[in-house]
Amino acid sequence: MKFLSKEVIAKKSEIVDGLAKKFQDSVSVVVVNYRGVTVEEVTELRKQLREEGVEFRVVKNTYLKRAADKVGYEGLDETFTGPTAVAFSSEDVVAPARILAKFAKDIDALELKGGIIEGKVASLDEIQEIAKLPNREGLLSMLVSVLQAPVRNFAYAVKAVADSKEENGDAA
Repeated sequence: MKFLSKEVIAKKSEIVDGLAKKFQDSVSVVVVNYRGVTVEEVTELRKQLREEGVEFRVVKNTYLKRAADKVGYEGLDETFTGPTAVAFSSEDVVAPARILAKFAKDIDALELKGGIIEGKVASLDEIQEIAKLPNREGLLSMLVSVLQAPVRNFAYAVKAVADSKEENGDAA
């Protein structure tokens, strides 16, 4: 039977604590299987994720399981199997899912497995649905457009009434 030194146990505990904090601080966590993805592909993926403020790490499944258990995320044991990489986002809920899903379409070897969205364990289907949403700027643009629509329509109606009165005033 192999015994671990206190230093090794402390180091592993520190890793698990760090991951637990990452889970708590993240609004979105997406787990992928990266078996068969080339170094060049992973480098490009990391670059795309980093540009969106997403951290991408390859982590041992035992550490992930312990960290998830520590913060109360249940039902992820099946997700933490095989070669596992995790994308953590503390700001944008959609970014990790969107980038990884797009990348998985181009690179067959990358496989989405599941994750956590705003503190709730998310299935693969839920991650794929979130991936279809636009980025934060796109969502804000859509919101502004929706908010402006009533004002714009009111302005058109006022202009139409004014134009109608001008035409009636000129004709009389």
